[in-house]
Amino acid sequence: MCMPHWTGGRRVYGRLAACPNLRVVQIASAGYEHIAPFVPPGVTLANARGVHDTRVAEMTMLLALASQRRLPRFLDAQRRGRWEPDQDTPSLADSRALIVGYGSIGEAIAVRLRASEVHVEGVARTSRTAPDGTLVHAIADIHGLLPGFDIVILVTPHTEETDKLVDARFLAAMRDDALLLNVGRGKVVDTDALLAELESGRLRAALDVTDPEPLPDGHPLFSAPGCIVVPHIAGTERLTDRRYTDLVRRQIAALVGGEEPVNAVLIGAFPT
Repeated sequence: MCMPHWTGGRRVYGRLAACPNLRVVQIASAGYEHIAPFVPPGVTLANARGVHDTRVAEMTMLLALASQRRLPRFLDAQRRGRWEPDQDTPSLADSRALIVGYGSIGEAIAVRLRASEVHVEGVARTSRTAPDGTLVHAIADIHGLLPGFDIVILVTPHTEETDKLVDARFLAAMRDDALLLNVGRGKVVDTDALLAELESGRLRAALDVTDPEPLPDGHPLFSAPGCIVVPHIAGTERLTDRRYTDLVRRQIAALVGGEEPVNAVLIGAFPT
């Protein structure tokens, strides 16, 4: 069964157990915490790892460049019909970026950042050197790392370990005028703590995901200084797009050939 984005939560996911011959549920997203509790016992859940890497990396670059070069300020001046030059916008080049949650999407982001002459390092559960040569630090060392970076990019899933990982202490450790860029999950960030830093003018943010989500009309994040908000569109892809249909074809071929499912992330063990 292929489950599209925004399927309808419990109303639809709760019917999975009614399919007696179901073997694999293929979702269209890399994150899977929203469907994990509904996967019937013995059924494999497969995510879309690799499908969205390029799209998320594109949006990350867009948000990083727009914030660094102060694009919202110039767009606002354009809407007001005013010529307001600012020669002091920082460049993306020669900056230092820390990618928190360094996996396949992190690697795709790093490739593009390095093409813009950005120094990139990563953070994951344990320290290592990634296949692309990136130095990846352990998450336990995060607070000591933050002062050394201009841009902190979040690509982490939302788990018990990452819930409000970016709290007041985390934000306080970031250097002045640093950019927090979140293309992972909104609940990784303590929204109140972030708002306090934004309203003081000390930090900037670019958010594809938020907590709460969707943001209610008039939420303070929409008008917070130095903050760009886009409505969780970085990785959204139509189910007819080539990258997803290619994955589905590989999944079917694996099942027909008696092989293990592609991108398997868990086997359901929750009560239906």
